[in-house]
Amino acid sequence: MPTRRYVLTGAPGAGKTTILEHLRLRGRHVVPEAATDVIAAQQAAGCDEPWRRDDFLDLVVAEQARRQRTQPPGGIQVYDRSPLCTLALARYQGRPVSPALAAEVERIRGDGVYQRRVFLVQSLGFVTRTAARRISLAESLVFAALHEQVYSEYGHELVVVPPGTAAERADLIEEHLRRWSTPGEAPDQLYLT
Repeated sequence: MPTRRYVLTGAPGAGKTTILEHLRLRGRHVVPEAATDVIAAQQAAGCDEPWRRDDFLDLVVAEQARRQRTQPPGGIQVYDRSPLCTLALARYQGRPVSPALAAEVERIRGDGVYQRRVFLVQSLGFVTRTAARRISLAESLVFAALHEQVYSEYGHELVVVPPGTAAERADLIEEHLRRWSTPGEAPDQLYLT
């Protein structure tokens, strides 16, 4: 079976990580969010707000690329965000797109790395602040809208995952993944534009 990489995107604090954990416990191959781990590593090294560093987006995109390239080939993989989310973050922060980010976006487009269908996890209506997530609900909704805009601009079909329990949301994603991988059904077209 060819490798099919699906992305979960959406508002910070919408429950993506919890949904992915449910999918992992069900036997799905999941790839955790790079930005959270980059933030944790930088904070452990003494940088309280690493997202303010000039090279933060490049650190995130490098970790995203490393994670994508080091996964075993074949089967379905579900990713907590992609470089297009990092592009949305650059826009949200009003930062220029660095050469590294531009090159990675071009690579994933040109190589058709991720499936065209992307799961858009909608906000639960609240945000739980953490050391890595210091954003209000209003800010997270603005950020979520930028994710929708970026993925749409790059030709992705957004599959809405509405608010609900993590199990219900994981069930919905499982239903789509099963349907899209049914023998005899055409696979999701890779994004090759």
